[in-house]
Amino acid sequence: MPGGRLTQQERQQIALGLADGLPYAEIARRLDRPTSTITREVMRNGGPTAYRADLAHRATERRAHRRRQAASRGGQTPEQPHGRDAEAVREYEETLTTVFMASGMPKMMSRVLVCLYTTDEGSLTASELVQRLQVSPASISKAVTFLESQGMVRRARDERRRERYAVDDDVWYQAMIASARSLTQVVEVSRQGVGVLGPGTPAATRLENAARFLDFVQESTIRAAEQAREVLHTKPGTAPDGTAARP
Repeated sequence: MPGGRLTQQERQQIALGLADGLPYAEIARRLDRPTSTITREVMRNGGPTAYRADLAHRATERRAHRRRQAASRGGQTPEQPHGRDAEAVREYEETLTTVFMASGMPKMMSRVLVCLYTTDEGSLTASELVQRLQVSPASISKAVTFLESQGMVRRARDERRRERYAVDDDVWYQAMIASARSLTQVVEVSRQGVGVLGPGTPAATRLENAARFLDFVQESTIRAAEQAREVLHTKPGTAPDGTAARP
């Protein structure tokens, strides 16, 4: 399997594959590349409907140039604890960002969440996020506000009274609960429409069926999230089966 960065010719083949409606796995097979490489390439360059090979190639060259500049200033990659490979960590962070984006999360919000999620402390200040991501403070503020509204990030103060943005170990539990509860208003307003449109009419029946479906999904999601957190949640240094992890 070839390694290294994608060539311009490979990007052109990706664009042709997308135009033909091929899945990422098939494009990857034809290029003898991992599917994750193709997924990351497409999602970071406009997505399947907006991907352009020439623009993607130039964007990659610009990112590489910025990394070289940052490295020459000595501030591009923070030192990794626990003997981690810095390049492997960076590649993983890019992959996880791509996955979050593919699930519908905006790019900057995905980058901030990944940054927080992959630090051992689980929290960073705004200035630390700005330095790591090389973006403006306004971009960080906007991203954090969005993530906070989704129950995925919380604000806290450290001993120096600096505001820190943190993710808890049960971040996905919090996010799922917030998402489920956001359906409450949709259910209520759908049921209001039944009275307005007339019970038994096709439109009212459609709204009632939607309300019942969403109500059931909401209750099931909350119940499943509660059960999963109770049964599956592990703490650092603990194996998934609840035993002490090996050093």
